Amino acid sequence: MKIAISACLLGDKVRYDGKDQLNKQLVKLLKKHHIIKICPEISSGFDIPRKAMEIKDDRVINIDNEDLTDKLIEGCRICFDKASDCDLIILKSKSPSCGYGQTYDGTFTNTLINKNGLFSQMCIDNKMKVYTEKDIEILKEILK
Repeated sequence: MKIAISACLLGDKVRYDGKDQLNKQLVKLLKKHHIIKICPEISSGFDIPRKAMEIKDDRVINIDNEDLTDKLIEGCRICFDKASDCDLIILKSKSPSCGYGQTYDGTFTNTLINKNGLFSQMCIDNKMKVYTEKDIEILKEILK
């Protein structure tokens, strides 16, 4: 299988805080598959570290209330081009770019809302199969 996955889940230190979200279970599951690393925020040209971003009223803002939506959309398009022929996509949950099902609400108070990140929504709109690291049990079945 050809699988696109958020780079932070593979151990790349690309998060806003300069850390990773390494998921060893996923890494082990993916050993036999063709992997495409993606990070819409890095593809957008954002620095590491950078100010936290969240989605507020369909716009992506940072903690200083700067609107970063258009810049992030460009990075999402770059990643979409890389992932467009993948069998499935595994994304970091809750992220303003990759979150699937829930993201933070733009108040920077760790409040979640039922909304997809920009890249996740782009994939869904194009009928791609999207999962997060929280779907590990489902992924174990699919990727065995």
